[in-house]
Amino acid sequence: MTLKHLLCMLGFCALPLAAQAQWQWVDGQGKKVFSDQPPPIDVPEKSILRRPGASAAARPAAAAPAAAPEAATPAASAPTAARPSGVDKELEEKTRKAEEAEKAQRAAEEQRIAKARADNCARARRGKATLDSGMRLARLNEKGEREVLDDQARATEQARLQAVIDSDCKARP
Repeated sequence: MTLKHLLCMLGFCALPLAAQAQWQWVDGQGKKVFSDQPPPIDVPEKSILRRPGASAAARPAAAAPAAAPEAATPAASAPTAARPSGVDKELEEKTRKAEEAEKAQRAAEEQRIAKARADNCARARRGKATLDSGMRLARLNEKGEREVLDDQARATEQARLQAVIDSDCKARP
């Protein structure tokens, strides 16, 4: 390939970039006009449908009269201001959904904890009632042997179960 071919291919690759820089507006007769040049000065800002880019949003200073830059400045900032508000709405919506999901997850976790506490409370009350009945109780030790609870072991187990009842059975705000 020669340098001439390379430059020609580079030109063809850059052509679509230039074709996208289009102005679009509605003229006085209601027809849509497409051009690579900005619309005439007599076309109102509300009739301009599309500009080639954010930096080219304002009309060139050479084509506009002295009062036009002040009139073009609010219009140029209007599309910029409109976009962040749309982004803010999307961001607010995502934030709201994330907060709702987090709140639902917290509620589910609290509900799971409350159920576990209620189960622990019921089990501790049943165990304490059994210990308070005075029946002879036995449990398996570390070796797997059965041993009968003496008075000291019974008192220790009653104190442990009472602590569970005190912590898990009281109402939570």
